[in-house]
Amino acid sequence: MRLQAAVLLLAAATLVSGQALARDKPQPADLSGLWTNVTVTPIERPAAFDGPTTTEARAKAYEAANPQAFNAADIDTIGGRQTEWWEYGGPMIRIGGQIHTAMIVEPADGKLPYTPAGRALMEAKLKTRVSGFDNPEDRPSTERCLMGGSSSSSVPMMPHWDNSHYQIVQTRDFVAIRMESGRDPRIIRLGAAGHPPPVIRPWAGDSVGHWEGRTLVVETTNLNPGESFKTPQPLYISKDAKVTERFTRVSAGEIVYDFSVEDPAIYSRPWRAQLVFRADKGPLFEFACHEGNYALPGILAGARHDERIAAQTQAAGK
Repeated sequence: MRLQAAVLLLAAATLVSGQALARDKPQPADLSGLWTNVTVTPIERPAAFDGPTTTEARAKAYEAANPQAFNAADIDTIGGRQTEWWEYGGPMIRIGGQIHTAMIVEPADGKLPYTPAGRALMEAKLKTRVSGFDNPEDRPSTERCLMGGSSSSSVPMMPHWDNSHYQIVQTRDFVAIRMESGRDPRIIRLGAAGHPPPVIRPWAGDSVGHWEGRTLVVETTNLNPGESFKTPQPLYISKDAKVTERFTRVSAGEIVYDFSVEDPAIYSRPWRAQLVFRADKGPLFEFACHEGNYALPGILAGARHDERIAAQTQAAGK
């Protein structure tokens, strides 16, 4: 009987100890909900600031001045930037009591560390975006209705001028992120063994995640070359880059989003950025776009018209 009692006491102690360890072990945070990452803070530090952080007074002035300047420069004509459409502005990035003057936190100068070749490639893609109408493949994915075509709908996730809202759904095995800009949700596989072969390149890349305490760490590779160039702040990330994201829910209303980019073909060193996702009431509206939309045939028809005029002008001059 004494032996049996001792065994029962040991079993009970083991159970209590196990329950205590389970309580002490950090549990994955719940990232589910509707979020927005709209901010007036740019990806690179603007000339208005001379350091990585600023004061509340200077932040308030910057937050007020930039949307006003944006709207004042607006021309609501065909192809113009309708002020009632864009969602530009929002608070500067505030993390840990500090107000950041740029999304980039490394390098310390707050600038993208392009190599000369990388910058040339980015500028070439920017030029093609505003003047390359020769064929459908030159047009961004947004015009082809394949993705949102901006930083908000791919990896890493940065704010755009509109549709910078996200719905996160979290389960034991997956985290799904639905972007308001675009159609297909991004699926993050938790605890997966690795990435598929390089020939497989989903539009948002292949994302594998794991928990480090209450932080979701996500590694994304196999990026799609069709999403290399990102707007509205020109940014180029090649298909061979590796993006590592860290989602940390710091309160009921905020997720700190920290990401780093390793892309030796474009940048002289890895770079890192931070921003904040804030809880939003929503709703998340439908992104009503479909491949083969009427805009793309119109764009290509305009290019063919310009080619005919150029050919006629050349023939007349001979």
